[in-house]
Amino acid sequence: MNLKDTVALVSGGGSGLGEATVRELISGGAKAVIVDLPASPGQMVAESLGANAIFTPADVVSEKEVSAAVAAATARFGAIHIAVNCAGIGRAMRTLTKQGPHSFDLFNKVIQVNLVGTFNVIRLAAAAMAKNQPNADGERGVIINTASVAAFDGQIGQAAYSASKGGVVGMTLPIARDLSSLGIRVCTIAPGTFETPMLAGLPDDARKALAAQIPFPQRLGQPREYAALVRHIVENAMLNGETIRLDGALRMPPR
Repeated sequence: MNLKDTVALVSGGGSGLGEATVRELISGGAKAVIVDLPASPGQMVAESLGANAIFTPADVVSEKEVSAAVAAATARFGAIHIAVNCAGIGRAMRTLTKQGPHSFDLFNKVIQVNLVGTFNVIRLAAAAMAKNQPNADGERGVIINTASVAAFDGQIGQAAYSASKGGVVGMTLPIARDLSSLGIRVCTIAPGTFETPMLAGLPDDARKALAAQIPFPQRLGQPREYAALVRHIVENAMLNGETIRLDGALRMPPR
C-alpha cells in the first residue's frame, strides 16, 4: 500500500513506539489519528504535526471510546487504511510471592489492555477498512500489532505480560485469514528492549545491563527503527499473517 493519502489510526500514539510511528507515516504522506489516554501527550504530538494529525482520547479496552475514535477518524479524513496497535502496559509479579499468590486483578488488567484492547482496535478498525475501495492489488487495509520478545522468552515475573503478548502473536494468523477475503492484511512486530517510556524510569546501570544482553547492535532499540518496520509492512503487500522479531538477535534470559 502506498502511504500517500492514506489514513492511519495509531493506538498509544502519544509517545514511544506509537509517536515514532505517527511521525514516520506522516513523513511518507499519510494522515494520522492518534488514539491514547486523555492524560497522554497525544494532543501535543498532534499539534506539533499540524493539519495531518488529530488526537482522539480513548482507552483501548472501551468499545464506546474506540468506536468514537474510529468515527472521528472517518469524519475528519474520510477513511481508515492503516491501524497500528502500540498501546500497552508492562507489569511484573511472580506467580507466588512471600505475600501470597499473583494478584488476579493485576493479571486481568494486563490481559485486558495488551490483548483484549488490541483486539478491540483490530475489529473496529477492520469494520471501517472493509468499506474502502480496494487498490490495484485488491487491498483495503493493513493492521499492525505490537507483541514482544516476551511472547517467546518470558522472564521471571512476566507471566501476565508474556501471556498477553503471546495472545497477540497467536491471533495474528487467524485474523489475517479472517480478513483476507476483504483485502486487509495483518502482521505483528515483536520488539526486544527499546528506548520507550516503559524503560525511561530505570537507572542507567539497569539500562546498560539490558543493552549488554543484545548481541548486535549492542544497544537499546530506537523507536524510529520500529516505525521504519511499520512503514515497510504497510508498503510490502506480501507481508501478511506474520510476526516479526525486531530485537538484534536477543533471546531473553530467565531474569
